[in-house]
Amino acid sequence: MSVLEPFGARLRRAMDERGPLCVGIDPHASLLAAWGLNDDVAGLERFSRTVVEAVADRVAVMKPQSAFYERFGSRGIAVLEKTVEQARAAGALVVMDAKRGDIGSTMAGYAEAYLRKGAPLFSDALTVSPYLGYGSLSPAVALARESGAGLFVLALTSNPEGPEVQHAVRADGRSVGATVLAHLAVENAGEEPLGSFGAVVGATVGDLSSHDLDINGPLLAPGVGAQGATPADLPGLFGPALRNVVPNVSRGVLRHGPEVGALRSVTEHFAEEIRAAVGGA
Repeated sequence: MSVLEPFGARLRRAMDERGPLCVGIDPHASLLAAWGLNDDVAGLERFSRTVVEAVADRVAVMKPQSAFYERFGSRGIAVLEKTVEQARAAGALVVMDAKRGDIGSTMAGYAEAYLRKGAPLFSDALTVSPYLGYGSLSPAVALARESGAGLFVLALTSNPEGPEVQHAVRADGRSVGATVLAHLAVENAGEEPLGSFGAVVGATVGDLSSHDLDINGPLLAPGVGAQGATPADLPGLFGPALRNVVPNVSRGVLRHGPEVGALRSVTEHFAEEIRAAVGGA
């Protein structure tokens, strides 16, 4: 089985060709209800298929949230497998939002599930948590390199509980979040045109001027749209790292369903606003 071109190179090309927008696929119960769908596997499948049909051929990245599929057990996972396959077939890169984090053979098992080419849930990249120690991610890093996949590591998230860990200061005077960014810069050193190991940095976290975001890798930025951040906020927040930012919009797009035309229209609106904000970055 051939090895894919590295995720960072594939992502850079997709961002240049389609723009950097990432659209989330978050089929939680309230959204299914808002779309007039039942909170069951049939509703889950209809929701997912509609989102993929509407936008997967026009955005760089799609990000399904695994939890909303897992709650339906094996049948929900089967829908997730199909969703990943369909999105990738339409040309979008798929970032599996599963936030896996563990140690040793267990972390290796998670890596095999999402990052081994040919696995039923193989995705172009996986979100992971480094808070059992960055070194605990080693099995995922190694398999991602082998498979041409990538990782997005939680670094500076916008949830209110995040700072108690991410802003904690180590004995060397550097925050935990800053340490995660430094590790990623090492992973990506020398990679062109872009490294494959990115950070999750929320678009609503506020002032990032004290953090070195130049990790030579992508920065997945949730929070645009329903959570309050706007495309116009991105240049001030990310500064020189702006060109590598992948803004994620989920509810801001999904709440306009179930009509495919409406989903496409709002996606194109966000994409144009983001292109205008990023400009010549």
